[in-house]
Amino acid sequence: MERTQEPAQDAPGEVGAGRGFALLLVITGFMGLLAAWVITLDKFHLLEDPDFTPACSLNPIVSCGSIMESEQAKVFGFPNPMLGLVTYGAVIAIGMGLLAGARYRRWFWLGLQGGTLFGVAFCTWLQYQSLYEISALCLWCCLAWVATIFMFWYTTAHNIRHGIIPAPAGVKRTFEEFHWLFPLVHVAIIGMLILTRWWDFWTG
Repeated sequence: MERTQEPAQDAPGEVGAGRGFALLLVITGFMGLLAAWVITLDKFHLLEDPDFTPACSLNPIVSCGSIMESEQAKVFGFPNPMLGLVTYGAVIAIGMGLLAGARYRRWFWLGLQGGTLFGVAFCTWLQYQSLYEISALCLWCCLAWVATIFMFWYTTAHNIRHGIIPAPAGVKRTFEEFHWLFPLVHVAIIGMLILTRWWDFWTG
């Protein structure tokens, strides 16, 4: 997935990206934006009608309504999906710019790295809250989690490959050859936690 038209550099000035990474940013950005948009609409419906049941509330475990009505759903004083509408939209814009041939300076790539790191950390906190505090899952949230995880790991692989994040040669080779492995393992761990958290429900 991670291929660029320019050779990797240890001290890059302006760095672009290959079509694969650019498309990944666009696709994961749209995945996250779709999730944030649907959750925002359902939140408006809940505000208008407290008896409204979101379409993704399928059973006691897969219950989007329980997530939306929790305190964790508005950590910063406003619904979390509103943050997603802005951030995922920004990722789409970055990806489209890369597809058009844009090249960004090191500070920009580090900013994207920091943003995706914040995103994956926030998602990890939300995953914990969802599994062990709220005891419910939101399918749209899960879509946003997966999108953010892939976004983070491929941004990390890009930045390490181009020397934006300094790393030993062995680490660079690992990310070059196995860039696909890190997000898949990350998602698999979350899937295993979900499976074991409600094992009796899934197998009952």
